[in-house]
Amino acid sequence: MKLKFLTFSILMFLILFTNSCKNNTTPFIDFSQPSEFVSLQNNSNPNERPLLIALASVFSPHETITYYRQIADYVSKKTGRQTILVQRKTYAEVNMLLANGDVDIAFLSTGAYSSYRGMNEIELFVMAEHGGNSLYTPEIIVHKDSDIHTISDLQDKVFAFTDPLSYSGHMVMEEYLRQRSTDPEKFFKRYFYTYSHDKSIWAVATKVTDGASFDSQIYEYAKIKTPELAAKVRIIASMPSVPTGPVVISKRMNTQQKEQLRHIFLTMNEDPDTLAAMQHLVIDKFVFPTPELYEPLRKLYDRTNTFL
Repeated sequence: MKLKFLTFSILMFLILFTNSCKNNTTPFIDFSQPSEFVSLQNNSNPNERPLLIALASVFSPHETITYYRQIADYVSKKTGRQTILVQRKTYAEVNMLLANGDVDIAFLSTGAYSSYRGMNEIELFVMAEHGGNSLYTPEIIVHKDSDIHTISDLQDKVFAFTDPLSYSGHMVMEEYLRQRSTDPEKFFKRYFYTYSHDKSIWAVATKVTDGASFDSQIYEYAKIKTPELAAKVRIIASMPSVPTGPVVISKRMNTQQKEQLRHIFLTMNEDPDTLAAMQHLVIDKFVFPTPELYEPLRKLYDRTNTFL
């Protein structure tokens, strides 16, 4: 009886899995399965091989992946090549994919790009723009009813970081403390990583933690998507603005392909459906990158040896 039940369960899983795959135009790939990766790499014609696009979605990943898929589908339609999304949980995992040369394009956070030192060279491809600006403001939040009003009040409190490589969700606070001759281990009673901006908001809103840090664009997004949580937090400090997370591309890609893809990204906001998907990701359009904006941050990560 148990064997029959197990067999039935496996069959149902396979049916559901197959159906879900058929419903997704842009598939995923699991690089833990070597055969999948090798089959892609062995395609002798680079113009026919699928474009591999990596991302680490750290705000509502189950929802935002839908919008990244729409962007990937648009790229596929314009290039005539299949696109495959490779989603990872952390910034370090995406940087590792780039370092190994496993993906062609990646949506990176500001910190993930600034910290990247992989052997496989990448280049800034495009930057995201929102509200006519390619900058955002790292912000420190606490519960709205908290008696914490300054960063100094967070001493001996519990703090939530987002990701070790995140600038707004980690490095900005670490640098702030370093300039005051201390560090998170000494300053906070305890700290932890949520690996998701929405989890950081939830942790502050439900008083699991006393404070957290993230970027201003995420906060604006949260006020629309989770207003009940956003209403329970309060900003106590805004740090100097920094550039948005860029899209990067492998330097190994030939110039003709690179320029075709750049044109696609720079003009995809002209397609109404793709624009709607972009705006769900707090992106109005992609613009040419400004490399010098990231240089101070790259020096910061070099100094702290926080990179991959």
